[in-house]
Amino acid sequence: MKNIVKRVIVGASNPPTDENIMVSTQQVIRKALDIMGYNESFYELLKEPLRLLTVRIPVRMDDGKVQVFTGYRAQHNDATGPTKGGIRFHPSVTADEVSALSLWMTIKCGIFDLPFGGGKGGIVCDPRSMSVGEVERLARGYVRAISQIVGPTKDIPAPDVYTNAQIMAWMLDEYSSIRENDSPGFITGKPIVLGGSRGREKATSLGTAIALREAALLQGKSLEGLKVCIQGFGNVGSNLAEILHSWGATVVGISDVNGGIYNEEGLDIPYLLDRRDSFGSVTNLFSTRLSNEEFLVLPCDVLVPAAMENQITLDNADAIQAQLVVEAANGPTTLEASERLHERGILVIPDVLANAGGVTVSYFEWVQNNQGYYWAEEEINKQLENKMVEAVHNVLENAKSRKITPRLAAYMVGIRKAAEASRYRGWL
Repeated sequence: MKNIVKRVIVGASNPPTDENIMVSTQQVIRKALDIMGYNESFYELLKEPLRLLTVRIPVRMDDGKVQVFTGYRAQHNDATGPTKGGIRFHPSVTADEVSALSLWMTIKCGIFDLPFGGGKGGIVCDPRSMSVGEVERLARGYVRAISQIVGPTKDIPAPDVYTNAQIMAWMLDEYSSIRENDSPGFITGKPIVLGGSRGREKATSLGTAIALREAALLQGKSLEGLKVCIQGFGNVGSNLAEILHSWGATVVGISDVNGGIYNEEGLDIPYLLDRRDSFGSVTNLFSTRLSNEEFLVLPCDVLVPAAMENQITLDNADAIQAQLVVEAANGPTTLEASERLHERGILVIPDVLANAGGVTVSYFEWVQNNQGYYWAEEEINKQLENKMVEAVHNVLENAKSRKITPRLAAYMVGIRKAAEASRYRGWL
């Protein structure tokens, strides 16, 4: 594996603040509503969640001591239907973070015409330092704490950062015990044997791959031989690399928490996938690694940030060499950097469009739970492709006709449904 370049660690040198995430999201929502002619009251309603619940969760740890954790559940807007969104277990979870993420979920659901509003939840914890039993007790305690505001027709959780199908299964079991009936539609991202959907594990990656392919085609580029760099090699990044490799693209760079590697002739993706650990790390096998700063500005056709927020900023926007940026992560490009890339003629497929495959297949899972009939994976993937292709073309056509950025076009398409539903209900 030749031409693998040097040095150390991938990670944001300046971690994003919650205020930046929330404020930048509100700025785009305001601009989108203004362009569409909605008055100030619509912005006042939609700029923050309708509800934000803070809970305290006592958990008996393995050493016998009780530790009290803080958790949140934000419900942005339920005018279009029940709210929907993941639950993350992470030390940096804050009320502002889950609030901003719930806004993004409303936008995603609007873009893909799903009958949901946005929701998001999180617990301030580090599950990597906890035992399996402690994580289970925490997950069950969280469900008990939020049980009055969630449910198949109220608010439907799903996995997010450091949560998975097993944690969803514990949450489902706890909720069913509280309600004294089986409620598979209460939560998505479950194991298949408990009503989960086939195709859910790779849904975000497949959706991102479809968005990338369609955007490249609109630029007159074939996927065959397209050189792609993927920042992040966790569940989304690794599955995306596998899909793109199988479709004929050339993945020339990947990175993880330890650093980045690059080969202008293409990396051996099957080899890397076979040797990655449970946290998605594989670059530690190589003696020379790229820093985050070096990795983002590598020569490639497509750059896919699939790691953390605020990776592309005004500090490095002028050095980006890719002509297409596809945001698999949430908020990897600052608002100012997004505008700068647009000025440079670089097409940015925003996160609310590119990484919405997960919530779309979660919707399919909820539908299957409600009807008691389960689809084959081929049907799931076909329906996801239809949704993704339609959404990408809709957003990019709006951006082109209005001469605005794809991000602003996506927000305009996404927020309209919540605004109209709120108006028809007589809220505004």
